[in-house]
Amino acid sequence: MNLIVYAQFKNIKNDTFWNTVDGKPIYSQGGGIFIFPNPKTGEDTYYWYGAYYKEAELYRKDPSYTQPKDNFVAVTCYSSKDLVNWTFENSVLEKAEALSYDKNTRWMGRLGVVYVPEMKQYALFIQHNAGVLIALSDVPNGNFKWHRRLDMTEMIGTSNTGDQTVFTDYDTGKSYLVYSYGRGRNKIYISEIGIKNGKVDLLDCTQIYKGKGREGNCMFKYNNKYYVFASNLYGWDSSYAYYLVAENIKGPYTPTNEMLVTPGCMDDFAHITQTGFFINVKGSKQETVVYCGDRWANFAGNGLGYNQWMPLSFEDDTPVFNSLNSWNLNASTGEWQIASDNNYVKNSSFEADRRAIPSPEKPIQEHITGWITQVYQGNAILVGDSESPQINYFNTQEDRKHVIGEKSLNIEDKVDFKRNVFQFIESTPTVELPDGVYTLTAKIKTNGNFKILNMYAESGGFEKHVSITNKTGNWSTITLNNIEVKNGKVEIGFYADGQAGANCQIDDISFMKTH
Repeated sequence: MNLIVYAQFKNIKNDTFWNTVDGKPIYSQGGGIFIFPNPKTGEDTYYWYGAYYKEAELYRKDPSYTQPKDNFVAVTCYSSKDLVNWTFENSVLEKAEALSYDKNTRWMGRLGVVYVPEMKQYALFIQHNAGVLIALSDVPNGNFKWHRRLDMTEMIGTSNTGDQTVFTDYDTGKSYLVYSYGRGRNKIYISEIGIKNGKVDLLDCTQIYKGKGREGNCMFKYNNKYYVFASNLYGWDSSYAYYLVAENIKGPYTPTNEMLVTPGCMDDFAHITQTGFFINVKGSKQETVVYCGDRWANFAGNGLGYNQWMPLSFEDDTPVFNSLNSWNLNASTGEWQIASDNNYVKNSSFEADRRAIPSPEKPIQEHITGWITQVYQGNAILVGDSESPQINYFNTQEDRKHVIGEKSLNIEDKVDFKRNVFQFIESTPTVELPDGVYTLTAKIKTNGNFKILNMYAESGGFEKHVSITNKTGNWSTITLNNIEVKNGKVEIGFYADGQAGANCQIDDISFMKTH
């Protein structure tokens, strides 16, 4: 690898839709980023491949409506020298290419590209119906043509892979398909990609995990160790990021058949994503592993933006997830830093939880993820109690014209109540909350009578609050300025003293440093 980039920090902004350098929408889901020589210049370049679904375009135009299905359009290819500024290269595999071989093409997705030196061609691996399609091109940004479709039955017992990605070990030059069992997804496999009988194929199959069902399988190499990541079986919804680690790519991976939860991902389900893929930024000063999560908002209604990228940190061999809304990357040095406009609130739009809370279904929950609810008066928040209030609200389509996503915080009760909902934000070994002055904002609507309804922030023993007086039933923005954070810790929250039947919905909270 010999990437030549201009040394400066450039911003990666999550929770929004991304554009190319010329302002065109980026549509790339369930793919990967690989380093290949540019066909024209010969310079090593980042090439990003992903699936473009028609619903991604529709949801971006109108995020108030969650799309019910997926219609594959093409595999897109974008190029970059710095992982921030992307140029559209080509729709490298159109659906028509698959239809010409299989008129019943329905599902296409989960893909990656490798260079096959024996054939001097690039091979695209993509799930296609109940198999794995391999398509070839002479150049990384060219039109990939049908090569063959693999039936995985003889190798793993199902014709399809559960989920899959492609991983290239740049130290050895070998590439691999990382995938799960097609039914139940309770096994994870690694297969080396190569040539067999004159065709691109999978050379072997090593099972590295058998246990609870996992999807979104992907991997990276760091400090001479191999890390395999996956998410829970939550459909299009977000999940914890689980991992295994090994010294050899074929294993053994530890802990045996039991994936660990990545520290830092639990307060917002990996920044409202599923595991997607990783890219290693090997700079002149450090190596940074970037977690590239898929947010399937077009099919789950769980926020804005399809691509959420965050830097990992490491504590010995343990990867640490840094859930950031905005951060800066220097692709030349490999360094990263928190951006000045980062929103420090976890699960700020309340989209992490898939179900009504409290939820009796796994994971059993009595609190909204990342938030604490204290009841001083009124019905307790209890799983299975018919009198328990529901503490998250499912936004209507009209609500979603004013706030983000399908869910918001809900404060209400059938009886008179006093309740506090809050979150601690504090510095960690990997993400600092700098002392300084901050602004807290939220979108709120209320109905009924509240004796007290405050939004507050408390740091260093000093509290500031603003009273919420809007009772129109319409969404409005509430702002609390000049919050001084001391000792790298602050509590933000909402205190309500309401009469029976009063209700308040809260969404889109931000806590940002102003100076």
